Amino acid sequence: MKNIVFDIGSVLIGYRWKDMCLDAGWEEEKAEKIGRGFFLSPLWPDFDGGLVTTEEMIESVARQYPDLEADARWFIGSGKAMTVERPKIWALMGRLKERGYGIYVLSNYSEELFTLHTKDLPFWEFVDGGVISYEIHQIKPNPPIYRHLLEKYQLNAQECLFFDDRPENTEGARALGMRAVTVVDGSEEFLKKELEKLLADADKECADRAYDNRENRGREGTGI
Repeated sequence: MKNIVFDIGSVLIGYRWKDMCLDAGWEEEKAEKIGRGFFLSPLWPDFDGGLVTTEEMIESVARQYPDLEADARWFIGSGKAMTVERPKIWALMGRLKERGYGIYVLSNYSEELFTLHTKDLPFWEFVDGGVISYEIHQIKPNPPIYRHLLEKYQLNAQECLFFDDRPENTEGARALGMRAVTVVDGSEEFLKKELEKLLADADKECADRAYDNRENRGREGTGI
């Protein structure tokens, strides 16, 4: 296995959209209405796919809750505040990069929220490439977005390990021959343990190779 592919939301970053609303003084009922209006909207997949604009998405929520249009605009515009950084995960990404793994991202995101959520985050220094859904108008778990990543970077699916928090997305990766791990409930601790296992395996493999090399040099020195 040579390459590690990460989803972004609930994998490389966490989300706290309800807490963001409560911090702003909203009642929980209003926060849940706005969350449902966006995330459960039939337009949301097309929003991620770059086929529906931010304005169209806000208007769809306003049609459901006419008195909450201004709140819907605030919700999207305050997107940065709904994320939680995961520096421990990013540090592990860096260590895996040092061990020679290719590091890629594959994520469903609208352009505006992708920018608000991820711009200038430190993990990008470890990333060799990636595909974001709005760029190619395809979303996970549909096969074309996985194929696009593999073809764009000339990756062998059997040499890739994919981390995503949604089971349907990891199943989509497996269907194309990738190994995949579902990050249960988007748990940072779960992902941290998985990456630490990868590092331990890489370090053991490196130590085994070093031992074999010493043994071979010893045999050469004795003429065996």
